[in-house]
Amino acid sequence: MTKFDKAKSKGIYLLPNLFTTGAMFAGYYSIIASIRGQFEIACLTIFIAALLDGLDGRVARLTNTQTAFGEQFDSLSDLLSFGIAPSLLAYNWSLIHLGNISSVLGKIGWLAAFIYAVCGALRLARFNTQIGTQNKAYFQGLASPSAAAVISGFVWVFAEQGISGESLMFVTLPLTVIVGLLMVSKIRYYSFKTIPFKENVSFVWILLLVLIFVLLTIKTAWVLFVVFTGYAISGIIITMLAVKNKRARRKKQRLKQQTEEQSEDEHTD
Repeated sequence: MTKFDKAKSKGIYLLPNLFTTGAMFAGYYSIIASIRGQFEIACLTIFIAALLDGLDGRVARLTNTQTAFGEQFDSLSDLLSFGIAPSLLAYNWSLIHLGNISSVLGKIGWLAAFIYAVCGALRLARFNTQIGTQNKAYFQGLASPSAAAVISGFVWVFAEQGISGESLMFVTLPLTVIVGLLMVSKIRYYSFKTIPFKENVSFVWILLLVLIFVLLTIKTAWVLFVVFTGYAISGIIITMLAVKNKRARRKKQRLKQQTEEQSEDEHTD
C-alpha cells in the first residue's frame, strides 16, 4: 500500500458527511432560533434537518461511501437535531411558562423537556446496537426524526396562528413526554425501507405525491403535523393489532390442543 493509499484510507468521504453536517447545522440553528423566540424558523429548520438526514444515508449507499465514521457522525447529528433541538423548542415555546405558576411546575416543565432529550439519546443508542439484526421493514420505537417532526409540527401550527405556547403549556407537557417515551418503546413502526422504488408503480401514487406537494405549499405546517402525528399513532395501532392477532393464534392453538386431548381420551375410553 502506498503512502497515498494509507492517507486515503484514514480520510473521510466528503459528500455524505456534508449532508450530515448540514443537518447538524440546521438543528443547531433551530436551537438559536428558539432561544430568540423565532419559533416558526426553529420548526422549519428541524424539518430541513430531517430532510438532509434522510439524504445523507441514501447518498452514501448510492456512492458506496458508507463508513463506521459516517454512522457515528450521523448519530451525533441526530441527537442534536432531533433530541436536543425539539426539547428546547418545546421548552422555550411553552414549558418555560409553567414556572410562572409555581416553582414545582417550572421544574416539571424542564424535566419533561429533558425526558424527551434523554429518550432521543436512548433511542439512537439502541438503534446503533441493533444495526444488522433488526427487521428492516419496521423500526422498534418511533424514529427520532419523526418524533421531532411531531413536536415541531405542533409548535409550528399554533405559532403560525399567533397562539402562544403559554396557553397550551398543559397540552405541550404530556405531548412532549409521550412522544419521548414512544421513541424508547417497543412499538413497531413501518420503516418504508422495503418499498420497491425501482419497480413500476401505479399512476395513482404519482397523483398522490402531487397532491401532497400541493397541500404542502398551501398549509405546510398543518400537513407536516397531521402526517407525522398520524404516523406516530399508526405504530400504536399496528402493535395493538399484532398483539390481538397473537393472542387469537394462541387461543386457537389452546383450543386445538384441548380438542386433540379430548379426542385422545375418547379414543382411549
